[in-house]
Amino acid sequence: MKQYLALCEKILAEGTFKGDRTGTGTISYFGYQMRFNLNDGFPLLTTKRVYLRAIIHELLWFIKGDTNIKYLVDNDVKIWNEWPYQAYTKSCDYQGETLEEFVQKIKDDEDFAKKFGNLGPVYGHQWRHFDVEGSPKFVDQLANVIDQIKNNPNSRRLIVCSWNPLEVDSMALPPCHSLFQFYVNDGKLSCQLYQRSGDVFLGVPFNIASYSLLTMMVAKVCGLGVGDFVHTIGDAHIYTNHLDQIKLQLSRDTRELPQMIIHGDQKNIEDFKFEDFELVNYHPHKSIKGEVAV
Repeated sequence: MKQYLALCEKILAEGTFKGDRTGTGTISYFGYQMRFNLNDGFPLLTTKRVYLRAIIHELLWFIKGDTNIKYLVDNDVKIWNEWPYQAYTKSCDYQGETLEEFVQKIKDDEDFAKKFGNLGPVYGHQWRHFDVEGSPKFVDQLANVIDQIKNNPNSRRLIVCSWNPLEVDSMALPPCHSLFQFYVNDGKLSCQLYQRSGDVFLGVPFNIASYSLLTMMVAKVCGLGVGDFVHTIGDAHIYTNHLDQIKLQLSRDTRELPQMIIHGDQKNIEDFKFEDFELVNYHPHKSIKGEVAV
């Protein structure tokens, strides 16, 4: 994953300090692009261990169109917990529960999860149910783009957009990975993601792996091979409390990329299950912890 390390070096060398909504502060660089040939291996960081289980469950959650964290909580995926918890602490129902106690309530109490586990119309909703609030009409963008790939592969409109200006204010977190476009050439499917904002230590490694896996899944149901994943980032930033972690990664050698095997004969994007995915030959350095800025 030399492409990722090059991004880190670019930000440290040429980035500028910027304040941000979390109050943490970042070193920021605007406008950067990475390219990963998916035939060279699955692009999962080797300079630290990345929690693939969370990536797969989150992606399946997006594909389902789900926006409630209960599915993630039930599968021990914690990456979205802070945002609904933060909203809960401002409600009249809050009784001083810790984040851990809040998550346990989400897991144990269906009614509590329905009331406090929803993130608003985030990614899954926009992918599968893009609409105007109050309108009976909606667009299933993911289904539409897969149909277009199968029937009109030369189209330049193979786009899914998560940024819905009419609903951004209703989301727990406005979409960071806001638009992606597919491209078919020589029997292979490529994907380019435009990410408006990228937390380079915590978020970007997840995003690289997630959209690479999505490309593989869509390619499989469309009967195509895989090409490139192209990752374009607007505000690429390292939080100031992640600088030591980034420097530690830069001191480590890169290792051979693992391979992702997708078992089964899926015909539809909804057919994939967690058990279908097998990562082989992943031998990364040890994990590195870092706090998420909320």
